[in-house]
Amino acid sequence: MGLTNLPSKDWTINSGWMLSANLGHDLDCWIRLLTLHDQPGLDRAEPDTMRYRLYHLPARLASHARGRHLRIDRTWPWAQAFVLAWQRLTDLAALA
Repeated sequence: MGLTNLPSKDWTINSGWMLSANLGHDLDCWIRLLTLHDQPGLDRAEPDTMRYRLYHLPARLASHARGRHLRIDRTWPWAQAFVLAWQRLTDLAALA
């Protein structure tokens, strides 16, 4: 990567940037491991593929009756994979 490619000349800014980049990568890997392990094409997807298929989803967040609902376009090819991943994430047991 090289030190010239970091966003700042300040060490604390660069260390925070590297920490957030590594945290994002770890979250991406855990999502694929825990929720998409049986989805063909998404189980070993690159970060760009994950961003295109799952993270930039065509949806609307609607508020109604004190609740929020995520309305996903039914014609989106990866809608079922996103819903399955969301259900698996919400079904995980919380650490006490």
